[in-house]
Amino acid sequence: MNQPNVRSMYLRISLMMFLQFFVWGSWFVTLFLILGKHGLASIIGDSYGTAPIAAIVAPLFLGLVADRFFSSERVMAVLFLLGGALMLAVPSAIEQGNGQLVWMLFTGHMLCFMPTLGLGNTIAFTHLPREVFPKTRVWGTIGWIAAGWVAGALAWSDSLNLFVMAGVTSVLLGLFCFALPNTPPPLCGKALDLRSLFMVDAFRLLARPMFFVFMLCSTLVCIPLAYYYSNTSGFLANMGFEQAASAMSIGQISEIFFMLLVPFFFRKLGVKWMILVGMLAWVLRYVLFAYGATEQAVWMLFAGIALHGICYDFFFVTGFMYADRVAPPALRGQTQSMLVFFTQGIGMFVGFKVAAAKFAPVADSSSALGSAITAAKAEEKLTFFRQMGRMFSVNMPDGVDAGLISQSAQLWKQYWLFPAGMAAVIAVIFFVAFWDKSAEKDS
Repeated sequence: MNQPNVRSMYLRISLMMFLQFFVWGSWFVTLFLILGKHGLASIIGDSYGTAPIAAIVAPLFLGLVADRFFSSERVMAVLFLLGGALMLAVPSAIEQGNGQLVWMLFTGHMLCFMPTLGLGNTIAFTHLPREVFPKTRVWGTIGWIAAGWVAGALAWSDSLNLFVMAGVTSVLLGLFCFALPNTPPPLCGKALDLRSLFMVDAFRLLARPMFFVFMLCSTLVCIPLAYYYSNTSGFLANMGFEQAASAMSIGQISEIFFMLLVPFFFRKLGVKWMILVGMLAWVLRYVLFAYGATEQAVWMLFAGIALHGICYDFFFVTGFMYADRVAPPALRGQTQSMLVFFTQGIGMFVGFKVAAAKFAPVADSSSALGSAITAAKAEEKLTFFRQMGRMFSVNMPDGVDAGLISQSAQLWKQYWLFPAGMAAVIAVIFFVAFWDKSAEKDS
């Protein structure tokens, strides 16, 4: 493949990655705020749960349909067009207060979106040298950051406009996918292998004690991990953050930084300590959130957000690398699918359910504080650039009752200490039970 052609492919696929994660980052980060504002707090947990449900279904869709009958870019085009249409219908359903319809629209959208993650990687690996892929994938993270910054700059963190932004971007990306390089279905003409589709052979790897411990702890730790994704935006709003979407993008910025350091630390620390550091980073994040709330220490909250790079990269990225190393070459694809199935599927699904249940005692106080903050804010008409300057501002209005702030902070403290404790216990189990010497030798 000549250099100009590689550059053309790189630019197109990088733009695809950017828009793909811009769509997801547009609405997923502050969904808590939007649903709570419109009286649909009761479906927050179920709405976030649509992502792991789709993560469970996506491998089956890819294996049965996308990898066998249609070119990857055309499947992506149809999925983004359909997913965009579903997202554009969300604002009307929310305004009607129809929680069941809102959940169904989110479910349909995520069932369209999740398979595109695998399809996008297929296109990238088919047309680009493997060493170029990280430079392409990083544009996905930049797209997520950009979505948060746009939401903050336009003061849309709790606005229905975010669903319009996500839907329009999804439709535009669907149209753009027709301009992506032709990527024929990789399994076209091959017999359907149900053993591979249902990861039967990969499941046999669980008979290895160390791999079983790795998979068990990875799945369990995703339960406390779900707390961050489901309720952080509401928590930050209660703490006086003016634009939670922009503030949370700091986590993705740190993700880029630590992603570049993963190979170095992987060589120096090895699998066990990399994953353990990732688990302990989640413990530290939740402790910072808990005591940052009661102490009204903004630096603790920003530090907790910035830990996302270590939390995500050291745990998930290292986990994918370890699974790739342990699995026989013929089972690497199955093993990666199984890891996603258990962690981002089963673990996150249970996590969102548990987080929703644990949030119930906080809900009334959080809602009351949010309303008080909104009422106490002076009406201002800011220019776009002045609003941009406030994307990372933290300002608790003077008129908010101090007792209400204190009560809410105490409830948030209890909320965050629970997943901190869960993650700590799982980290101890992993520290004691896991020691894969074969992986350490290779690292």
